[in-house]
Amino acid sequence: MVNNQADLPEDISTVSFLPTFISYAQNFEDVMLWRALKTIQNGFYVDVGANDPIIDSVTHAFYLKGWRGINIEPVVAHYHDLQTVRPEDVNLQIAVSDHEGFLAFYETEIRGLSTASSRVVNQHKKDGIQIISYEVPTKTLTSILDVYSPKQIHFLKVDVEGLEEQVLRGLDFTRYRPWILIIEATLPNSQVMSYEEWDGYLIEMDYLFVYFDGLNRFYLAKEHGELAFAFELPPNVFDYFEQYRFVQLQQAYEVLKTKKIEGE
Repeated sequence: MVNNQADLPEDISTVSFLPTFISYAQNFEDVMLWRALKTIQNGFYVDVGANDPIIDSVTHAFYLKGWRGINIEPVVAHYHDLQTVRPEDVNLQIAVSDHEGFLAFYETEIRGLSTASSRVVNQHKKDGIQIISYEVPTKTLTSILDVYSPKQIHFLKVDVEGLEEQVLRGLDFTRYRPWILIIEATLPNSQVMSYEEWDGYLIEMDYLFVYFDGLNRFYLAKEHGELAFAFELPPNVFDYFEQYRFVQLQQAYEVLKTKKIEGE
């Protein structure tokens, strides 16, 4: 029996039968970003609310292609996984907001729903989700970027389960101009829109709304408006991609087939 990923290579991008691009993201966000940015060599990303370094990751495919960046994740287990899987990235176990200090963080038993939003955590409690609360240090994106001074930020992803506005208001857009913003735009685990609080602010900061994928809103810095073509269509066959989960199944099948042949 194949034990999940134990018999599979860590870097599946090297397997010969694979298509051009392997998508790890939950909703093909990385496919859309790759369509726009695939000509960039050694690009740079910032992932606020990075979560797992592989599963549903928007940035892992880029890491395998030589990109590097900053991953920000307050959950201890995910942070340690990031340190292991992404040793060449900057990994920070903190929260991001519009101020510095400490804030209450609520870690959930369900991956991807941990939050620093009291409104969101109250709903989690109503839904019967188990929660552990503790304080975490918080910084603004501006102060973080001041330390690491990236020359360019090709994309900024924000997925913080209800605290998106505070994260965005903590970034000085006159000094740091990510080419593309991808921001979760619905209430956690729902289709209820939640972008009204920060959409107007991004427009004021000279960003153009270009795409909504049912979960996230994508914005382009006006000075990179030439990339708008990449967001005219949803992910499709001409993006020549395959999902990581499907590739895992293909590889598991090959492993089982090989073991069967060897056992005959």
